[in-house]
Amino acid sequence: MRPGSTDTTIRPTRRSFLGATLAVAGAASLGCLPVMRAAAATGGIATVHPDPVQTMQGFGASGAWWPNDLVRFGADAQQRLAALLFAPAPAGIQLSAYRYNIGGGGLGVTSRTRAPETFLVSPGVYDWTRDRGGRTFLQLAAAHRVPVLLGFVNSAPAPWTTNHLNTGGDLVAGAEPEYARYLADVIRHLRDAEGIALSYVSPMNEPDYRFEDAHQEGMAVPVERRAALVRALAAELRARASHARVVADESSQVGGQFLPEAARWLPDTEASRDLAALAHHLYDVPDVPTLQRARRLGEGAGLPLWATEVCCLQTATGAVGQGYDPTIANAIPMAVMIWQALTHANDAAFHWWVAASSAIGADPGADPTAALRPNPNGWNDGLVYYDPRFADNGNQEIYLTKRYHALGNLSRYVRPGARRHDVEGVDEPLHVLAFRSERRWTIVAVNAAPADAGPAPLELELPVGGADLLAPLEAVETSAGRSLEAVAPPQVEGPRMRAGLPAQSITTLVLAVR
Repeated sequence: MRPGSTDTTIRPTRRSFLGATLAVAGAASLGCLPVMRAAAATGGIATVHPDPVQTMQGFGASGAWWPNDLVRFGADAQQRLAALLFAPAPAGIQLSAYRYNIGGGGLGVTSRTRAPETFLVSPGVYDWTRDRGGRTFLQLAAAHRVPVLLGFVNSAPAPWTTNHLNTGGDLVAGAEPEYARYLADVIRHLRDAEGIALSYVSPMNEPDYRFEDAHQEGMAVPVERRAALVRALAAELRARASHARVVADESSQVGGQFLPEAARWLPDTEASRDLAALAHHLYDVPDVPTLQRARRLGEGAGLPLWATEVCCLQTATGAVGQGYDPTIANAIPMAVMIWQALTHANDAAFHWWVAASSAIGADPGADPTAALRPNPNGWNDGLVYYDPRFADNGNQEIYLTKRYHALGNLSRYVRPGARRHDVEGVDEPLHVLAFRSERRWTIVAVNAAPADAGPAPLELELPVGGADLLAPLEAVETSAGRSLEAVAPPQVEGPRMRAGLPAQSITTLVLAVR
């Protein structure tokens, strides 16, 4: 979802036209984002279950469509942004997943930025010099050794859409095999010619929507044809690009789309062979029962779930809608949503929408402090921001938000392969995640209490046995006054750790097992 634009006009755009309906859904489901409710500080001893419940597969963000702007920045600014996103501490937040938009060509799209080039000249004929912006930042992600690179498609190229445009149409019936060959050609070229291995491919992004407003690429794929597309692409990848696998179907809403529709197309696939994961978005701000139904769907199919898009949470309501807030007050709803997606849906990956956005809703070139203050005109779609007027005023500054740092509390410290363990006995306003990787535990704790509340104590017993001992290694906090900054480590005694967590904070605690 990328509201905003590179000019001064804020337009309703990708999924933002859903704002009115999703605001109602989001407000109704605020029980799943309990950041507005005061609660007593947790008491007693919480426990970490000894058995893992999932293996993590990455925290990341998307590269649509800001690379078409940022490719016009200087090389130093591009390198700085890449380091902020992909480098380890202290330079960046070391995202472990990056979604590359495989463009359809932008035919019919009214916004230049949201009209990514396609490599396709005609079926089977390619110009691999195209999409300079997208390729630049994909190459930078690969150079930083981002472990999970995923290609996703908003629209197939025009030969395979019903209106021969990249917005407003459907995938042509019967075109699945040819479209799948095209995607396999792209994946194979990127690996063989550019040394970039996309591990996953998503052939349809939000396939219920055509995006008739033409502000972005979009293509509907009817439910009854999704299995055929998955099967065709899986077969092509097995034959010619076996390093990559399919994820699907990236429905926008869990409750109204993903759950009923995946239940229809999944039985027509060989799930374990054809799919690496079931992917969904979170724009309906699903409540706990809905997330739990998604978990059962994934478990029934024997596939991990991935949450691959969400953005634009309003600070006051937790609903999806317009408004720009770079402060901790907006980072807390995002952190609570991540906690929910992992614990209730058992999502093994969480990808925010765009890594970078120009939708500040203000003029940071004229007033550099504008990027630090909330306003009602921008959008909470990015982790970092750049000046929408950069082409006119030459401003190539990158502006960070607390969402950026909050995601870093996870992406830096919870790498692919880490195993999540359930945490029991924690009450609101705390939300706690526990991960085991080799000989260390990583605890990520969100204190969603109102800003005027005092610190909440956390006492946690971890499953260490025998002669093993816990030893604190690192503690970092993101809050109003800190941005992934070191704080006092937890106290450790035997298998237990104790820490005090400030209100409106996200804290990562790393402990060694010795």
